[in-house]
Amino acid sequence: MNETKTVLVVDDSRVSRLMARQFILSRQPDWKVEEAGTGEEAIEKVKTLSPVLILIDVNMPGMGGLAAAEHLRAACPDAHISLVTANVQNATRSRATELGIGFMEKPITETRIHALIGALE
Repeated sequence: MNETKTVLVVDDSRVSRLMARQFILSRQPDWKVEEAGTGEEAIEKVKTLSPVLILIDVNMPGMGGLAAAEHLRAACPDAHISLVTANVQNATRSRATELGIGFMEKPITETRIHALIGALE
C-alpha cells in the first residue's frame, strides 16, 4: 500500500492556495495538501510534515519566499521545492538554482500543476 504523499502550498493569498489545492487534488485525489499563509508558518509546519512537494510564493509579507525556501530546503532535503512567481530577478534565480529549487510561473494553472506532479510520479 502506498503512503499518502503530502504537499505544502505556501502563499499569502488564500485564493491562490485554494486554487493550487484544487489543481493538485484533481490530479492526485489521495494526496494530502497542507497550507501556510507565511514563510514562518511553513517552517513551523514542516517540523511535523514530510512533504514531497512544496510550492512557495516568492512575494509574501514578512519572510519572503526565497528566504523561507532556504529554511525549507534544510528541513526537507528530499522535497521538490518550486518558487511560484510572475517575475524573478537573476540573483533570486541564481540562489534558487544553488539550492536545487525550481520555478513555476504565475498564474498557477491546472496544466502547470499537473506537469509538475507528473515529473514527481
